[in-house]
Amino acid sequence: MKEIQAVVFDCDGVLVDIGSSWQQIHDYFGTNNLENLERFLRKEITDDEFMAMDIKMWLDIQENIHMDEIMRCFSGVKLMIGARDVVEELKKRGIYVAIVSSGVARFIGSIAHMLNVDDWAANDFSWDEKGFLAGPKPSMVDSHDKGIMVKKLSEINNFNPEKVWSVGDSSTDLSMQIPGSNFIGFNPARQRASDAFKKAKVPIVLERDLRRIWPIIFNEEFSN
Repeated sequence: MKEIQAVVFDCDGVLVDIGSSWQQIHDYFGTNNLENLERFLRKEITDDEFMAMDIKMWLDIQENIHMDEIMRCFSGVKLMIGARDVVEELKKRGIYVAIVSSGVARFIGSIAHMLNVDDWAANDFSWDEKGFLAGPKPSMVDSHDKGIMVKKLSEINNFNPEKVWSVGDSSTDLSMQIPGSNFIGFNPARQRASDAFKKAKVPIVLERDLRRIWPIIFNEEFSN
């Protein structure tokens, strides 16, 4: 069995069966951010600018949005098939499990707590004293350079990058692959991601079942 020290997951589309936690909120309020999304993916706007534009759309629709209502946007969202099993088995083996996501922190944090991961990072909102949405907080995770957080986790815990794996579904998630480390493209979110994974020559899992990453990492079938 190969020695693995850490597995770092993106969240949206990997640990949970939704494309984007931000899109969940757009769907709830009936707003459309596709034009800004394309600008963001082309690196024409930053995470902070993108978040501010999204939040403005929602507040233009509804002036007062409480944090409880934000969480209602995620009602019915399910874990990805195999997510709980994989995380539990990784932790049984003493492997460090983390989430690095540019998704909505309040939601990502609930998933991190549910799965009992060792650490997590995501992008958060600013709330007023009564719990109403006031705007974005400065981004914790740079979508186009998620490797910053993976590198921090590795350095803090003295991990060998060769023994670190990252798993993501988007082209920007490839930035999680710090030098010497490993990456799996899981359930590519769009054609852009599929093309990027192929160009990077990383292993790709097409099935929406997280247990399919197991043979790639451990050279054995998943069994718990």
